[in-house]
Amino acid sequence: MLHMAKKAASGSGTIRKKTVTRNGKEYTFWEARITVGTDPGTGKQIQKSFTGKTQKEVREKMQAAAVDVNNGDYFEPSRITLKSWVELWLKEYTGDKKYLTVKHYKAQCNSHIIPSLGAVKLSALTVPQIQAFYNRLLRDGLAPKSVRNIHGILTKCLSTAVKVGYLRTNPASQVTLPKVEKKEIHPLTDEQVRQFLQIAGEDEYEILLKVILFTGLRESEAIGLTWDCVDFHKGTLKICKQLQKRPKQDGGFTFAPLKNDKTRILKPARSVMALLERRWKEQAVQRLRVGDLWEGWQNEEERKTALVFTTMTGSNLSPQTVYNHYKKLAKQIGAPDSRVHDLRHTFAVLSLQNGDDVKTVQSALGHATASFTLDVYGHVSQRMQEDSAEGMEAYIQSASSR
Repeated sequence: MLHMAKKAASGSGTIRKKTVTRNGKEYTFWEARITVGTDPGTGKQIQKSFTGKTQKEVREKMQAAAVDVNNGDYFEPSRITLKSWVELWLKEYTGDKKYLTVKHYKAQCNSHIIPSLGAVKLSALTVPQIQAFYNRLLRDGLAPKSVRNIHGILTKCLSTAVKVGYLRTNPASQVTLPKVEKKEIHPLTDEQVRQFLQIAGEDEYEILLKVILFTGLRESEAIGLTWDCVDFHKGTLKICKQLQKRPKQDGGFTFAPLKNDKTRILKPARSVMALLERRWKEQAVQRLRVGDLWEGWQNEEERKTALVFTTMTGSNLSPQTVYNHYKKLAKQIGAPDSRVHDLRHTFAVLSLQNGDDVKTVQSALGHATASFTLDVYGHVSQRMQEDSAEGMEAYIQSASSR
């Protein structure tokens, strides 16, 4: 009768004394081997070895591993470096992220994470190493918010390593992060808004800038607005995409999803819709003026889905060109440091000043939560604070006179 050799059960092991010769000299040590599982592909046993100077030392190591194996807690550390894992993660596990998000991930990984921690074995990465890395970035002048952004990327990367079995736990989850001071926003004052409206008519991008000011659209949403998203009958705008500038090898200017992927319907002031009606007529005139040089829509059917804001020849606008035009106007109204994005901030503050509730402003701006909107804008308006104080004073006087 033929007897088959039995495979060692997981958790079982052996201990033996070994002697090796190196450079003519003998060295004696103890080695323990333990079966930690079976390779699902080959069916062969997976063994782990431990070495030590004494039999007692290796027996304790083997017994500790055996307990983990029998309890289902044994973990075989990954031998790859953090650099190799980061590169694999960027290539294979970020497919659900947006173009700009992945671009940001790659930039931060290549500029900071890989140069500082890339040589460390993934399984050997420790909390103190990551903490020291963040502290070093701060000492080198990186802003706390930037350090937190890098932490977010590293945390996501290591969390995936945990999911696929390369790490037991995520060491990035246990560090202490720097506090971030809230960045002060700079909306235009009422007087600056008044001056802006007076002089903006001299600029060819007047309508675009005014639409941003009185709708709170992001610049990329405004330059990506198409005529099929403008409903003159209902007086609404459908905000469902943005126009992004990408390198030529990545497609150049491209329509992309919104920041939070949520389409929103705006009901702007009648004056805004009037501005867009002006733009409809203005664009038709521009097309007739340049003739064969027109690069935009070629017939009324194409025009339905064409861009609202274009150059004189019908091509899409460049954010840099819009920026340059706005900066000229900003200097004239005494706000040389103002950015196009500050027009969005101004819209939010004006809306709150005029009595809109935070939920309405949140919806118009496309913020994920009302609490975020309140956190950003709830403290910026001196007029709101004064109105609140005057309202409370009126109540006190009324109550006291009874």
